[in-house]
Amino acid sequence: MSAPFEERSGLVPCGTPWGRWYQTLEEVFIEVQVPPGTRAKDVRCSLQSRHIALSVRGQEVLQGKLFDSTVTDEGTWTLEDRKLIRIVLMKTNRDAGNCWTSLLENEYAADPWVQDQMQRKLTLERFQRENPGFDFSGAEISGNYSKGGPDFSSLEK
Repeated sequence: MSAPFEERSGLVPCGTPWGRWYQTLEEVFIEVQVPPGTRAKDVRCSLQSRHIALSVRGQEVLQGKLFDSTVTDEGTWTLEDRKLIRIVLMKTNRDAGNCWTSLLENEYAADPWVQDQMQRKLTLERFQRENPGFDFSGAEISGNYSKGGPDFSSLEK
């Protein structure tokens, strides 16, 4: 079985002081580097539809209003190898035009080049979904791909 499109096409991460975040059509991933040896009981993580709060050993790492809404009861966090916290948020709006430009409303914005690459990737991911028999993982896209690219849904098949 082949790997999911987002794994084959690579990530477009946005670096932050505490780690990085990236997105697919459906999800936003947050990776936070924590001190080696961190235990789950050292972590406090609150995931709400439009708000996130994360602290480790009593120190606030991340807190604020998310860029867009998420499905509250589908958000998860895990502690991996006692040194990385991975948070997965399910986007409420899951179309290619919903490319988050920042993680929080006023923080952790992707620079213009990264934002452009994120939008390209989401557009290719949308094309892959619409055309499951084709492999778009190595494709290059140019032209008007903002807001998810052109809409071909009204064309006759």
